[in-house]
Amino acid sequence: MSKAIRVKICGLTAAPDVSAAVAAGASYVGFVFFEKSPRHLGLAQAAALALATPPGVAKVALTVDADDAALDALSAAVPLDFLQLHGHETPERVQHIKARYGLPVIKAIGVAGADDLPQIDVYARVADQLLIDAKPPKGAARPGGNALAFDWSLIAGRRWTVPWLLAGGLGPDNVAEAITLTGARQVDVSSGVESAPGVKDPALIRAFMEAAKCS
Repeated sequence: MSKAIRVKICGLTAAPDVSAAVAAGASYVGFVFFEKSPRHLGLAQAAALALATPPGVAKVALTVDADDAALDALSAAVPLDFLQLHGHETPERVQHIKARYGLPVIKAIGVAGADDLPQIDVYARVADQLLIDAKPPKGAARPGGNALAFDWSLIAGRRWTVPWLLAGGLGPDNVAEAITLTGARQVDVSSGVESAPGVKDPALIRAFMEAAKCS
């Protein structure tokens, strides 16, 4: 895997998923803690997967508007490197979580149009990294993982003061184009490397990594 592009494989649910992501060269592995997602994990299951992740690969917990009690339990049970906030967390909430847990925070921001871009700058002042994703359709049960892309030209050539990941509808067939158009140096994929919701496909993971490398 090229050192220039860092890839996060999110929504891993089984040990073979972790092995496939690591073998392909992923920089991050993501575990989902959101009951409405087909990728949701219990704490014991997540702890086992995190412990199976080798050093050097960052372990990311995706949460959605989780309260302190839920985050206390999560951080106590699962060895983590990042907390990813994928809900409606305010900038103040982001700062509180960073201070309380001592972990770097990735804040996900949904984009559908130009009106959504100013909030990226707001969160860049408080988060350690940003994840720029497609805004979910109205009425969607999940804030991400909906296999939707947004208009990448909205952020073409944009830079922020913290590192960021591009997400939303990425797969082996379009990740190279997305990287070329946006200038992203980090990308996030979940459903784009699955054979069914929550079921990762090692061949698709490898294909995604190769496509990102060749961008």
